[in-house]
Amino acid sequence: MVTKQEVLSEFDVQELDEARNIDLPDEKLESGSKGELIKLAGQLRDRRNELNQMASERASKRDDLNAKTREKVDEAQKHREKRDEMNSQVQEHKQSRNELNAKANELFDEVDEMKSDLELDDGKDIDELKEEIEQLEFRQQTEVLSTEDERELIEKIENKREELRQKKDKVEESGDLEALIEEAEEVRSEASQHHQKVTELADDAQEHHNQMIEAYREADDIRDKADEMHELFVEAQEAADRHHEDFVRVQKRLRELDKKEERQRKDSRAEEREAAKAEAEEIYQKFKEGETLETEDLMKLQKSGLL
Repeated sequence: MVTKQEVLSEFDVQELDEARNIDLPDEKLESGSKGELIKLAGQLRDRRNELNQMASERASKRDDLNAKTREKVDEAQKHREKRDEMNSQVQEHKQSRNELNAKANELFDEVDEMKSDLELDDGKDIDELKEEIEQLEFRQQTEVLSTEDERELIEKIENKREELRQKKDKVEESGDLEALIEEAEEVRSEASQHHQKVTELADDAQEHHNQMIEAYREADDIRDKADEMHELFVEAQEAADRHHEDFVRVQKRLRELDKKEERQRKDSRAEEREAAKAEAEEIYQKFKEGETLETEDLMKLQKSGLL
């Protein structure tokens, strides 16, 4: 079983450094200053982008491995189809071989019956008789024999020659026998050819079977690596998603702080307007009472619209 470290090493994948991840405690989110939160948002954004890039690279390697797995499975399937096709041909040739062997056996049985009818099975066959005659003649020519031994040898040769003539005469009288033997041998030869094809096809089928098993094994190995690479992708993507969620939370908090500041500015401006209005009314009252106003006071009255 492939391990995480093996995959990291084999495919030159950068390991995720947990120490570089950015934490966002609730206390810091709620009580941190705007400046601190702006800095933290930038850190979260940068780390999120790094992790997304890491996840993308891991996903790409995972997809490549899945593609290679499919290629190996396709290769195994092709070997399976070839194996099955050849096994089918093996069965066809086996059937033909068996049928031809059965036919050849029947023909040879007919040959035996015909030989029996012609009494050709009695004694030696023609080739054996020829060989024995040659041996006897060679002995007659090369050995020094007594008159009695030579007479016995000549008589033996003559007897063998007579037996051979009788055999040949019977064969000649039975022309159908030779044709039957030839047919039986041809059928047996054809059966042997089918048997040879059975052997060759069975060997080829076994080779495709072995290659199929090997391709499936390689597919399993690559799939294990793809699965481990997917786990590495999930690891990086989940970390990236967490940083993104924290980044969004900080952004939301910053918007809340911006709204709070805007409300404070509005409240401050309203207070300033109320104070200016009260001051202007006081100055206007002095003006109505005949007091001399300074230029600054007149400007305040103009600004308030009372003059």
